[in-house]
Amino acid sequence: MEELARESIGLLAKPTLESDTPNLSSAGAVFIMLKSSLGAGLLNFPWAFNKAGGITTAFLVELGSLIFLISGLVILGYASSISTQSTYQGVVREICGSAIGKLCEICFILNLFMISVAFLRVVGDQLEKLCDSLCMNETLSGEGSSPPHWYTDYRFTLTALCLLVIFPLSVPREIGFQKHTSILGTLAACYLTLVIIVKYYLRTERIIMQEHHYSSRVSSWASMFSVIPTICFGFQCHEASVAIHSSMRNKKFSLWIVVSVLSMLFCLIIYSLTGLYGYLTFGADVAADILMSYPGNDVEIIIARLLFGISIVTIYPIVLLLGRSVLQDVCLNYKCSNVVLTEPYERWMRIMLTIMWIIVTLVIALFVPDISEVISIIGGISAFFIFIFPGLCLVCAMETEPIEPRKKSCLIVWGVISILCGAFVFGQSTTIAVMELVYKS
Repeated sequence: MEELARESIGLLAKPTLESDTPNLSSAGAVFIMLKSSLGAGLLNFPWAFNKAGGITTAFLVELGSLIFLISGLVILGYASSISTQSTYQGVVREICGSAIGKLCEICFILNLFMISVAFLRVVGDQLEKLCDSLCMNETLSGEGSSPPHWYTDYRFTLTALCLLVIFPLSVPREIGFQKHTSILGTLAACYLTLVIIVKYYLRTERIIMQEHHYSSRVSSWASMFSVIPTICFGFQCHEASVAIHSSMRNKKFSLWIVVSVLSMLFCLIIYSLTGLYGYLTFGADVAADILMSYPGNDVEIIIARLLFGISIVTIYPIVLLLGRSVLQDVCLNYKCSNVVLTEPYERWMRIMLTIMWIIVTLVIALFVPDISEVISIIGGISAFFIFIFPGLCLVCAMETEPIEPRKKSCLIVWGVISILCGAFVFGQSTTIAVMELVYKS
């Protein structure tokens, strides 16, 4: 596990550099793909089961999306093998041209930015529940029902956490400490799934007697398709797939297909179990963040909150590093194409970009009511990485690849279908997000 952790940080810490010697095993590739997928989206899946209109509909949408999720990974592996690039945006630029490559960079930065917002929103939710639990304990200890202290407000604690912990972890050029924490996210996800299943079967009589409304049918086609952004966000590992493929010792295409299928099937099992049992426990009353539906003084849930909080605090700097590296490249290409980059200037730019990234994501996270609104936006952007860009890569690659005409035509048709589906998911999810924002305002 420690070896896999070192391989993982090697991929994430230097996203713009090609691997000197590809040495990633197939099992390591599956592990890193799994670790890249399992994250904050897990908390939203029980809510998505309710939003979809019930268990059957949610499973059908999930399985339908899985076809395109696996297809996108397979296409990206193929595109990586025929190009000379080792990053997602590099592959898109090489195969589809500079214009689409620049669009990919914009989507890449925007996606990482919104993921950072989602991470802070999740941490804020857990801090809020932990602060409520602290106030409850003070009340039970005989301090009365006085108003909460200012330092127990999650807005203060989240801001302090960003200032005292996240910022120092994010400033370094490379984040080597991740080799010790890279498996924490996977452990937190597995623990959460296990706790939700156990809590369902060990419900107290009060909870069992409490009536929950369960959706028995789809209220509308729009509500069914509205959960696709949540699925895209949850299963999203496509941005890292090119770097993972480039680092594998054995790049045989059939082996990459096996890696893609296994990683997505493992994710399917974990996400489905979490969504199913979380939905069965709370029904239509389930919160957008499943942990917010449980009592604040539950020991097992408190452990899950701490695990998820620590995991996100350690992975946030990695997301920031990836976004910052692209922004630095854009700034240097725009302003300093003919200027030698000095160490002081690089340090100054790195610190300023880090401060701006943290401040803006923190402000947005503090004013977003719940994580579902952020995920709806991220899922829409993810459609570019899961559907649109892989489809474009497939169509453009078929123009030069020597393949049998009939097979080439089928692949082009599939690429076009993928592009159209991605455009639909992006348009639908973005429209719903804007309409809900306007409605609430």
